[in-house]
Amino acid sequence: MGNAGVSLALSVGDPSGVGPEIALAAWQARDDAALPPFYLLADPALVTARARQLGISAPIIETTPELAAGLFSRALPVVPLDARFVDSPGRPDPANAAGTIEAIDRAVADCLAGKAAAVVTCPIAKKPLYDAGFRFPGHTEYLAHLSARHSGVEVMPVMLLAGPDLRTVPVTIHIALAEVPKALTTELIVATARITAADLANRFGIAKPRLAVAGLNPHAGEGGSMGLEDERIIRPAIDSLRAEGIDAFGPLPADTLFHARARTSYDVAICMYHDQALIPAKALAFDEAVNVTLGLPFIRTSPDHGTAFDIAGKGLARPDSLMAALRLARQLADIDKRAASA
Repeated sequence: MGNAGVSLALSVGDPSGVGPEIALAAWQARDDAALPPFYLLADPALVTARARQLGISAPIIETTPELAAGLFSRALPVVPLDARFVDSPGRPDPANAAGTIEAIDRAVADCLAGKAAAVVTCPIAKKPLYDAGFRFPGHTEYLAHLSARHSGVEVMPVMLLAGPDLRTVPVTIHIALAEVPKALTTELIVATARITAADLANRFGIAKPRLAVAGLNPHAGEGGSMGLEDERIIRPAIDSLRAEGIDAFGPLPADTLFHARARTSYDVAICMYHDQALIPAKALAFDEAVNVTLGLPFIRTSPDHGTAFDIAGKGLARPDSLMAALRLARQLADIDKRAASA
């Protein structure tokens, strides 16, 4: 759905977190960081108050998605929400849930309507949303719900962590480590890798993506002596992927998968659980890694950090990951646009 002529839609996230201030800081650094135009879906009064509190010199102008790009060079374009926020930095409030969700809803709607080139989301916190009745496990699942509601087709979202030197995908995500062997199936690995390969080709412009598949156990099970999952679950998945023409290989020991020389042999590492994927991604590029949701009918990126309530409103939050998310969203939208017109 990328459109090279329109802005990116940035949802504010939980306004008690760092979302408002990293949006302000990113706009302030727009020229030095070579940022593409974006507009912020938020409560303008809160954004203005947060800028004043932090001493950030950023003129704020209320606008519409269609006019945002023309205003971006001289002011932070804010598209007002119907909901209003309680301004309580560092103290999450369920009263803000309606606006947090409205910002996501409208960013997705704008993107699907061609008013925005991509969706970029600031971090949300689950508990205040749950306290207000939100019934989805998290951001990604809600985006999949919005996609299905729009198209009538269920989608399977896949998390990709993208940094300058490494891309990783966790097959299982927010579950306890003890639950991973029970949740891991050949079918889940195949479906995750298939979506990853398709989006790397179609969205990232990698003609034939190379997928390195990590083992679950130490030494990828070492022939079954340290667990049977690698041979009974992961290897059959790789065989199925290769039969489909996808360049997948492994299972590979995770302890030797992420050093510099190894990374030259693949375009993405398919990992079996959350930390196996996120630890190397964050270790290599903590301030630059971007969370990308694959499998959606629109482009979505996000900073690879949380709401950081402990530092919200203190002027300590760095906008680096948000700026990386904005630049990557624009890059993917441009590739999408070129592919659509080819």
